Amino acid sequence: MTEPLKSADIHLIQRLIPHRYPFLLVDKVVDIDGFQSARGIKNVTMNEPHFQGHFPGKPIMPGVTIVEAMAQTAAVMVGTALGMEDRNMLVYFMAIDNCKFRRMVVPGDVLEMHLTTVRGKPGGKVWKFSGKAEVEGEMAAEAEFTAMMDLPKE
Repeated sequence: MTEPLKSADIHLIQRLIPHRYPFLLVDKVVDIDGFQSARGIKNVTMNEPHFQGHFPGKPIMPGVTIVEAMAQTAAVMVGTALGMEDRNMLVYFMAIDNCKFRRMVVPGDVLEMHLTTVRGKPGGKVWKFSGKAEVEGEMAAEAEFTAMMDLPKE
């Protein structure tokens, strides 16, 4: 029996989810505990295109991209646990609830997304997650979200 994966580098992430620059918002996923939890890492840099207009002279990562980074972390966690590499899995938002923003995320920050599964099971299409995004242990954002996993047919 093989040991389950505990992390995903950028190469594995790109084999699991279809996102690419400029919308791939997670650099690695670590501490993957099957379907239960994972921690995503996003190195925030000034080179990202949203900083040109959000905002000139005061670059701040848009809140929607923070939530998207949490969702991508969740997709990588589930995709890793399901062995979905190179299988063209797509994931769609169905709902975002209890979303709160607490701190600005700026270039130079390392954004850590802590995700846990609230509801979902292998073979199921609808999953619910709880996520918190932090910078140096300080809460930047939190949200619960529901997503549909569009798994390819065997």
